[in-house]
Amino acid sequence: MNFRVFAVALCCLMAGCAGPSPLGPVQTDGAQPSSRLSVVNASALPPPSRTDLVDQNRPYLIGPFDKLVIDVFGVPELSQKEFQTDAGGRISFPLAGVIEAAGKTPPEIEDVIEQRLRGRYVRDPQVTVNLKETVSQVITVDGAVREPGLYPVIGQMTLMRAVATAKGLSEFAKQEDVVIFRTVSGQRMAALYNLKAIRRGMYDDPQLYANDVVVVGESQARKLFRDALSVVPLLTTPLIIALQ
Repeated sequence: MNFRVFAVALCCLMAGCAGPSPLGPVQTDGAQPSSRLSVVNASALPPPSRTDLVDQNRPYLIGPFDKLVIDVFGVPELSQKEFQTDAGGRISFPLAGVIEAAGKTPPEIEDVIEQRLRGRYVRDPQVTVNLKETVSQVITVDGAVREPGLYPVIGQMTLMRAVATAKGLSEFAKQEDVVIFRTVSGQRMAALYNLKAIRRGMYDDPQLYANDVVVVGESQARKLFRDALSVVPLLTTPLIIALQ
């Protein structure tokens, strides 16, 4: 995982958080303390609230398995066409070819189709893209897995299933360094898990929810827990902290 990208994501996770009495500052390499943390007395990471699962302030980005209705005004053959993006977030539109829809907003898809149709097939195309069915419930799996990315939460998604969905661990992944980031009632939280302990039945395979971020085998993520581990060793339960 690119360190700069991780650092930016981590700063966003820690911004504006509040929590119980902190243990002390979390240090990063040669830098000033960037956060304070506190251990949460719980055997599992709490589930998010409904408000946590929905962020109304961000534009919707098309992802895998989303269903779209695309209309080219004045062209009946290209009107009211339904498409579903594949696992890679792609669609194939007549005359426009394969379109990489993942990560784009509906207006951006409109622009792409218009550009490909203009002149060759339609003099002045006017394209409308609407979401018919969205898979907005996604998690992020990053770090030492074979295929990092965004994955839809279908059914009961757990940590072990998420790792399997990302095609498993990479060759040198540290199974004891798996961190789940989550927002619970506005509070940013993180939990450190050990995949070996889960496989041995030492504690349950935790359930994942939409907007969770899973970071596997990333030393920068584990540094968040350095002070907490000196006080509360990770034995037979996950270690959960509140970030602030």
